[in-house]
Amino acid sequence: SLATRTIHADDPINYNIDVAPPLHVSTTYRYNHDPTKLDPCRELELSDLHPPGGPMLGDGHVYSRLTAPNTSRLELMLTSIIGQPTITYSSGLSAFHALLTWLNPRVVAIGEGYHGCHGVLAIYQKLTHCKIVNLFDESSWDAAGLGKGDVVHLETPINPTGLAFDIEAFSAAAKKRGAYLTVDATFAPPPLLDPFRWGADFVMHSGTKYFGGHSDMLCGVVAIGRQREHWEKDYWGMYGERIFLGSVMGSLEGWLGVRSLRTLELRVLRQSGNAERLVGWLHGVVSGGMGGKEKSDEGAEEVIKKVVEKVAHASLQSSEDMQWLQRQMPNGYGPVFSMWLKSELLARHLPSKLHLFHHATSLGGVESLIEWRKMSDPKVEGTLLRVSVGVENWEDLKGDFVRGCRELVD
Repeated sequence: SLATRTIHADDPINYNIDVAPPLHVSTTYRYNHDPTKLDPCRELELSDLHPPGGPMLGDGHVYSRLTAPNTSRLELMLTSIIGQPTITYSSGLSAFHALLTWLNPRVVAIGEGYHGCHGVLAIYQKLTHCKIVNLFDESSWDAAGLGKGDVVHLETPINPTGLAFDIEAFSAAAKKRGAYLTVDATFAPPPLLDPFRWGADFVMHSGTKYFGGHSDMLCGVVAIGRQREHWEKDYWGMYGERIFLGSVMGSLEGWLGVRSLRTLELRVLRQSGNAERLVGWLHGVVSGGMGGKEKSDEGAEEVIKKVVEKVAHASLQSSEDMQWLQRQMPNGYGPVFSMWLKSELLARHLPSKLHLFHHATSLGGVESLIEWRKMSDPKVEGTLLRVSVGVENWEDLKGDFVRGCRELVD
């Protein structure tokens, strides 16, 4: 089970007696004392270091830009958790950059999604003159000649709304043209979503978010699907290029990641469940009801109606979408949702009225965050707030939200 793998996936490399893995800060490691066992680098293949995804032998480290104990342990755990060979990077954007660099597409189909990925893609386009086309307009794919070796990049659920898309449908469209389907599943880590099951070729995460889970580390992740021919070439190719891109994780971040993955399932299921209850209550109120099954303090519904215009989350998608979405995300629809307030003035002021939601960017930590999204994404509407739900008691979060809205309108 996932819960057991997050605790025991790294057992094969427990070379020391420490129950909690130690932090190794060295950047360089001694060569073997036996001269007969010294392999010059020109004779050493990367694949001699360890199987794809690990485990790494305890005395196999040379220099931390290649491998290091804490990051290698993290990759071993992520390979088990995701179910496919996994490489870590210094951030989510460096992972996306590494993926583009390795695949070298002439055409990239991409939706709106996280503005940071568009920034990376703009740099890649400056260097390669690749064409960028609309993910949701297949005629634009064909007009640009999207075909073998090109990339269809799907973010699901998408930033900032939390809405989800049918991976299987995009996989079919990409494969029909010989293109790769790359999926950014940052908003739905295991146990919520397995994109490989639905046809993804590569899956990336900003591990800063849910794999880290405590708002204290940067991390990027790319997992390479074994279901394709030549997947090992992709794994070792990206592994080798990481050495020269210089986008390796630091040892402290690797150690923090190992610590965080121990509670991945506990955190994510709690956060997703909290979000669904908050979303269901808010949507029930703003759509004209009384918050669905959830009870509220007297007058709370009227306060919410004066402040909130609409709510977006995968759990609110149409019944037609639910036919594939319930299969794709059977364990929950994600801890992030968005809402639009009645005015930009309300959206600017509400975060400062809340006590249990930190007004900050990012997401995925155990603490709840709310962001007036204009602070970090200039393209969104001024009335939009993005909410990342934490592990607190959901009724406390609801009460804080009602109290904050009441302060705005009283």
